[in-house]
Parts: sequence; structure tokens; C-alpha cells
Amino acid sequence: MEIARLVFNILRDAITRFNRDDGWAIASHVALSVILALFPFLIFGAALAAFLGSEGFSDTAIAVIFDAWPKSIAEPLTREIQNVLTNQRGDLLTFGALAALIFASNGVEALRVALNRAYRVEDSRSWIRTRIQSLFFVFIGSAVLLSISFLLVLLPLAKSLAAQYLSWILPYLELGGYQPELITITVLTVGLFACHKWLPAGSRTFKSTVPGIIFTLACWIPASLGFATYLEGFSTYISTYAGLASIMIALVFLYMIAAIFIIGAEVNAATVRHMNGQNNQG
Repeated sequence: MEIARLVFNILRDAITRFNRDDGWAIASHVALSVILALFPFLIFGAALAAFLGSEGFSDTAIAVIFDAWPKSIAEPLTREIQNVLTNQRGDLLTFGALAALIFASNGVEALRVALNRAYRVEDSRSWIRTRIQSLFFVFIGSAVLLSISFLLVLLPLAKSLAAQYLSWILPYLELGGYQPELITITVLTVGLFACHKWLPAGSRTFKSTVPGIIFTLACWIPASLGFATYLEGFSTYISTYAGLASIMIALVFLYMIAAIFIIGAEVNAATVRHMNGQNNQG
């Protein structure tokens, strides 16, 4: 009962402070920034892949990013992204790719603003330092997707070699085959840890970020399923927004996801306060 009461008090504190600190407005800023950063991020990743001679980036990126999205939201966006990324791009070092990198980093900056607000810290770092960090996040994100794409290319070769020289291991390889959902959850979890640990000002241990990350992942799944059910049965977005329906649906979905992400940070901050006996402070 004590643990249940503590969890209840932490959640109440987190949600109260989220509402008090304009959490919904910050969530809308994050959602819009992310949707504006999504295409530049993928364009930069495709340019990097072309520069390195890697194939299959677009398929891997779409699988990892959109597997956690409801199909009614993901399918229209993936069609447009495929149209963009199937154009050959070898302009990694050109202004276009660099501009895409900078625009993509704006999404990271929006996450930083949200986390600083949730953790109640003032960022005294120079804007040059924080922007370089945001650019680094985008570059690392692209590199991770490229690495996954490269590993997926190697997987059939590894199975072929195993079948030729290590036939006894084949059943285990089949059992642990490529699971897009597992890769998506792993990338999401690592990304959440990285965001909470390094984006906001100040310092936090990985352990102190665990409650909010668990909350975020636990809420994202039912929220996504619930929103997909709503779209299938009750939504009037298509009749209301016509050709803009896909982007409006994506914005509303990202708005909901961003709110959960920010509340997750509030959960981390509230957990620290309660553990330190500071739950009555404003």
C-alpha cells in the first residue's frame, strides 16, 4: 500500500505541475517541431547513406520510425517519404543536405526546451554548444539507422554461412530472427535515455530517468492503439481537412505523444522530489 500511495502521489504531482507549467502548449510546440524536422532528418540520412554507398536506408528508417505508429497515420506519411527518399541524393556536402541537418536539429531543440521546463533547470550553456549537440543527435540518429540497415543486409549472408558451416545453429537463428517491433522498442528506449540524460541542463543519473521512461513507454502503446481505434470508428478528420487530413492526423498524434513524453520527464522530477522529501515545494 505504501508503494501504491507513493506512485499515486508522484503521478498526481507530475500531472499537476505539467498543467501548471503550460505542458500542453509545450507539447504542441514539440509536435510541430518534430513534424517539421522529420522530412529533413530523413533527407539528411538518405544523403549520408548515398555518400557511404549504403542501400536500404529508407526501408529501415520507415520501419524503425513508423512501426510504433498506428497504420492509419503511418501509411500516408510513409508513401510520401518513399517518394522523397527514392530520389537519388548524392549531395551530402551540399547546402541542401546541410540545411536539412539544421532543420532536423530544430526538433531536438524543441525536446530540449520541454525537458528543461519539466526538470525546472535553466540552461546556461551557449547556444552554439547546444546547437552542436542537437546536430550531433541528428547525426547519431542517422548513423544508427544506417547501422541497422547494414546489419539487415548482412543477416542473410550470416544465415547462408551458418547453413553451410554451422547447421546446428540455424534453429536458434530462426528463433531470434529480425523483429521490427523489437528493434523499434530498443531504439526508442535508448533514445529516451539519451534525451533525458544529455539534452536538458544539469546532470542526472540513468537510474533517475527510469521511472519517466517506463511511464512513457507504458502510455505510448495504449495511447497509440486508442487513437488508431478512434480514427477507424469515429474520426471526421478526412471530411474536415480533406487533402490535409494525413498531416493533421500526424500532428494530433505527435501532440499526444509529446504530452506523454513531457509528463514522463515530470514523473522523473517528481520522483526525485518525493524521494528527497521535497514534494510540498512549488
